[in-house]
Amino acid sequence: MMMSFEMNDRKKIGLGLTAFGVFFSFLGIMFVFDKGLLAMGNILFISGVSLTIGLKSTMQFFTKRQNYKGTISFGTGFFFVVLGWPILGMMLETYGFFVLFSGFWPTLAVFVQKIPVLGWIIQLPYIRSFFDKYRGKRVPV
Repeated sequence: MMMSFEMNDRKKIGLGLTAFGVFFSFLGIMFVFDKGLLAMGNILFISGVSLTIGLKSTMQFFTKRQNYKGTISFGTGFFFVVLGWPILGMMLETYGFFVLFSGFWPTLAVFVQKIPVLGWIIQLPYIRSFFDKYRGKRVPV
């Protein structure tokens, strides 16, 4: 059974908010861990993910038993950023992000290989061998 990905306005806004969240987080890091930009990036990222996949799916994702470690780490990191300890907060958030989204890396690797210019670069022998390890482990999105 083939699932189609319908791009309605809510999902478009969600992807935009997620992109702005990543952008503001990047700016916050570039401006020597500015806690205002980092906090705004976190809020935009979480609200964007919630709009993109839906509030119920977001809550189910963050409250899954195997995601507790990542959720607690990400939430504690956000709390430290707001308190004014952005370096410690970003370290915790980064760890939590990788724990939470580690199942999506194989799917992302296959997607990146299909992008025209980037896909050609990835087809180089040394880089391709790295991506081939993950080719069979796709996660449904």
